[in-house]
Amino acid sequence: MPLVEITYAPHVAESTLRELGSVLPRLVSLAVECPEEPYDGDLQPGDVELRFRQLGPFDRSGLDFVIEIRSKFFESRAADRQERVDRLHEGIAAATGASDFGVYLSLPVAAWSQGD
Repeated sequence: MPLVEITYAPHVAESTLRELGSVLPRLVSLAVECPEEPYDGDLQPGDVELRFRQLGPFDRSGLDFVIEIRSKFFESRAADRQERVDRLHEGIAAATGASDFGVYLSLPVAAWSQGD
């Protein structure tokens, strides 16, 4: 279950943020799919968590937005993580038309539990 945080500049249009909210669950799922956690195309509540946060007055960023993804470590994910994040960046650019953004993929050792 990836956790995704989108930090954006105040000038980023609401339509861009809505588009990110629409396309990121699928794009992130494809980017982190692996044999241990395959993506079946049927996203359920809790599969991908998105959190949007506008930059505050003391934050510093030279980009329109930064997307930070945390997803559980598996060797199969870690082996090609740069290719995964590059493909994800390309997919986001194609879906939104944005160009001035970054994507950070972190694969911590983690565990997840979810209720009904």
